[in-house]
Amino acid sequence: MKTIQHAISQMQSDKRLLIGIDGLSRSGKTTLVGYLKRNLVLNRDIVILHIDDFIVESNKRYNTDYEQWYEYYELQWEVDKLREQLFEKVLTKNTYVLSLPFYDTIDDKRTFKEIDLKENSIVFLEGIFLQRKEWRQFFDYIVYLDCSREERFRREGKTIKANLSKFEDRYWKAEDYYLDIINPKVQADIVING
Repeated sequence: MKTIQHAISQMQSDKRLLIGIDGLSRSGKTTLVGYLKRNLVLNRDIVILHIDDFIVESNKRYNTDYEQWYEYYELQWEVDKLREQLFEKVLTKNTYVLSLPFYDTIDDKRTFKEIDLKENSIVFLEGIFLQRKEWRQFFDYIVYLDCSREERFRREGKTIKANLSKFEDRYWKAEDYYLDIINPKVQADIVING
C-alpha cells in the first residue's frame, strides 16, 4: 500500500485525480479501497465510487438476444454515457458536482444522485472491467488486483455458488474476454495479489 500512497503523492496536488481499483469479481477491490481510505495520509478529499452503483435496470442486461457473457460485459453499464457523465466530468476542472445514475437493487431502477468534488479531490473508482478501451485513458493511476478464479469463487456465498451455470455462461466468459482483449495486468500501473 505504501507504493500506492507514494505514487499518488508524486502526482500534482492541485489537480483532481482518478484512481482505478480494477479486478475481477471477489478479488478484493472493495476491501482495498476501504483500507486505502482509512490509511492514506494525503491531506486531500477522498471520494469513493463503485462501478456497480451505475449498472442499468435488469431488463436491459438480462434475457436479451445476446449471449450472457456479452450482456455482462457490454450491457451491464451504459459505457458511453458513463464516459460522459463520470469519466469526462471528473477530469473537467470546473466541475464540482457529478450527477450520476445510481442503481437501486430493490426497486430495479436508477435515480440520479449528486456527488460533490473539490478542485483537488482524489476519486477512487473500484470495479470490474475498468480498463476497457472506452474508459482507460481517463485514469491517472490503475491498480489491478490479481486473484485466481478458484480463490475468488471460494469467497462467494453458498446460495450464489449453487448457480454454477451463471458463472460459467455469464461471469467467467466475460472475465476471460476482458483478460484476453484488454490484458489488464499489463495495462495497470501496479498489480497486487488479491
